[in-house]
Amino acid sequence: MSDQKDATERTLGQLVADATHDLSSIIRSEIALAKAEIGADAKKAGAAAGLFAAAALLVFLALIMLPIAAAYGLVAAGLAPWLSFLVVSGLFLVLGAILAVIGKSSLSKIKGKPERAIKNAQDTVAAIRPSNG
Repeated sequence: MSDQKDATERTLGQLVADATHDLSSIIRSEIALAKAEIGADAKKAGAAAGLFAAAALLVFLALIMLPIAAAYGLVAAGLAPWLSFLVVSGLFLVLGAILAVIGKSSLSKIKGKPERAIKNAQDTVAAIRPSNG
């Protein structure tokens, strides 16, 4: 009877080994599930990115057509075609110059170094360094 009892009862080491194996199987299954979910989400994100790219291309093409339409609108208003396109191009040059000046002004305001981070690092070093007193 003790032989039967020994055969049916498992040792603590065997129980720990079984629990470890079961836990490992659960973790592997959870990782596989997460990979499957991420894979599906990645496919959806890729499709969405493709749609955004197509939309951006169409907006870009429309932006190219707008100045042409404006020039032809000036032609329809009575200006010569060459003068209409010259006016629209001049307007674009003026807008480009204004944006360049604003951009240059914004760049000149950049300090160039992370002053707060440097100050914090110096304070930390000073706090850690043993005082010679």
